[in-house]
Amino acid sequence: MSALADILELARAPTLDTDALAAALDAADATTRLAFVRALTPKMQRRLFDAATRPVTTFDIVPEDTAPLQEVICEGRNTLPAFRLFQKRFCTPSPEHRPDKRRMLWGYNHQTLSGITGPGYFVAYDDSDSGELVIDYRELPPEHPAQWPQILDNRARLGRFVYAGMVDRLRGLSDHVTIGRAYKAKPMNAWFALVRIDP
Repeated sequence: MSALADILELARAPTLDTDALAAALDAADATTRLAFVRALTPKMQRRLFDAATRPVTTFDIVPEDTAPLQEVICEGRNTLPAFRLFQKRFCTPSPEHRPDKRRMLWGYNHQTLSGITGPGYFVAYDDSDSGELVIDYRELPPEHPAQWPQILDNRARLGRFVYAGMVDRLRGLSDHVTIGRAYKAKPMNAWFALVRIDP
């Protein structure tokens, strides 16, 4: 069996061993991790989110040695009926916009419908109580890397039906792979998986 098949077998096992899955993903190469995320069905994503207990922080998404405003891309797959592949692009703030008391990330959603929905900008930060990373679309970053699109209010265009008032919560599966769920006041039937792509 291939490395990908072995990892998918762990993810489909009747009893999910998240430690074994994390070890297999950590040992895999970048191509295999990406293929794993893209192979996840909606049912598998829901199951992985419920089982995930590994804490995830901003350092898991944007490593500590990353320069300010340097883009870090996470490839994603969601549980929507269509347009399931997307990217979340992250960066750390420039020194003049860096908060004093906590590490935050700026980011947006790179996907084929952005011309209709807007780029879906967000601010991301740690939730130390839950061990989750919060992706908060209710707050917009004050800046962005030069190559990113213009910041647009998430209530504009059709973004008001997609991003406005939404918060994503990420849980860790491995060093590179995270699993998330969307919330608008209450949990939504919307999950997604991300894999960080190292330069």
